[in-house]
Amino acid sequence: MKKIIILMIVMLFFINGCGKYSENDVIKDLENKINKLNAYKLSGELEIINNDDVYNYDVEVSYKEKKFYKVTITNVDNNHTQVILKNNDGVYVLTPSLNKSFKFQSDWPYSNSQIYLLSALLNDIKNSDDRTFKKIDNGYIFSTNVNYPNNKKLVSQTIEIDKKLNIKEVKVYDSNNIIHMSMKFKSIDYSPTFKDDYFELETIMSTFSSSKEMFKSVMELDDSIYPLVIPSGTKLVSEEKVQKSDGERVIMTFDGEKPFILVEETANAENEFTIIPTYGEPFQLMDSLGVMTNNSLSWTSNGIEYYIISDVLKQDELIEIAQSINVLPTMK
Repeated sequence: MKKIIILMIVMLFFINGCGKYSENDVIKDLENKINKLNAYKLSGELEIINNDDVYNYDVEVSYKEKKFYKVTITNVDNNHTQVILKNNDGVYVLTPSLNKSFKFQSDWPYSNSQIYLLSALLNDIKNSDDRTFKKIDNGYIFSTNVNYPNNKKLVSQTIEIDKKLNIKEVKVYDSNNIIHMSMKFKSIDYSPTFKDDYFELETIMSTFSSSKEMFKSVMELDDSIYPLVIPSGTKLVSEEKVQKSDGERVIMTFDGEKPFILVEETANAENEFTIIPTYGEPFQLMDSLGVMTNNSLSWTSNGIEYYIISDVLKQDELIEIAQSINVLPTMK
């Protein structure tokens, strides 16, 4: 009888103890799975929401040995592709259609949250001060804080994981619980092989050799495009259009409590591949990857290059102004 009782206790232990897969178990196993990876390649669909405007991207991420990243982001609507590259030489944002790249003095992607990088999502789960965990039929959902220092509007995210610990979907929210970004993971290869030159700048640019031909340079701006959001106590005081050797440039000066300068100019593809050094960070702004510094924001959209600079505006204020410039220009 004593043996039967002991056996029943052991069985109850396994049923009630070992049978439970807790939040800590999920985190531990997810950490083991991601940290042991020498490489991965994933694809997914990124959606960025700005008020009533929705921007859709196809995203492909390649990773190798903790220091090589290649993130290819293609705008679904206009097929415009840009690449974030990290290799032994630095961090780059490539714009093949313009035959140029920005080179950053940056520790990307380690300092910020990244919606499409596995290690960044794992760090958000591990380090969140306000994490919640929920089991669902097909897996688990974590709710965590996020760290987007250039965009304080983004405060939290949900990360859905299936029972095999594959990340399936990430949604990023503001303080009003409104979704601003979402990423659906379509496929993940945990053991890809890459050629030796796969993460080399020249190799990547050569794969887009036809992109320059696809970009049609324009020489004139029909209309200036004004921001719909301007800081209180600030107004447009001057506007000047000047001719460039390869197009036009408009310089708008806004003065008042929070002054800034907005430059719009026709974008042109470089005849030779050009690398532009910068001390900023890559920044995804609506339909384009741009460059964010402490006091400026620049990006290219629909054939126009934009540049906002201010000594007093914060980065989130620069973003708010930039996001309000969403009217498609009419160009000759």
